[in-house]
Amino acid sequence: MLTVNLNAVAGIAILQPDGELSIADFKAASKIIDPYIESAGKLKGIIIHVQSFPGWDSFAALISHFKFIKEHHKQVSHIALVTDSAIGSFAENIASHFVSADIKRFAFNKLDAAEKWIITGEYQ
Repeated sequence: MLTVNLNAVAGIAILQPDGELSIADFKAASKIIDPYIESAGKLKGIIIHVQSFPGWDSFAALISHFKFIKEHHKQVSHIALVTDSAIGSFAENIASHFVSADIKRFAFNKLDAAEKWIITGEYQ
């Protein structure tokens, strides 16, 4: 399951996976994020907040994840990976070659720092 909390005032969506990701998770996230992007033009940031990366429940879910990234990366200014998972460093390095957003990794307990970075651009 993927919980999506949209702070419309700050323009930040916080995505919190709990268990393997599914196709339905990405469809649900789009239903929350897309209307905001349509009205505001852009999302300031997406925060992926997860202790350790749960993976996908199927190959189709992985493809759905890539499709979600392809459809949204140009409308997002910042992506914060707030995780203690080793995949966070890997994702930060690889994703920076494929998405237009600025990407930074933060420790799992640094959610506030990630939000501050998206809002102010200050990175500690």
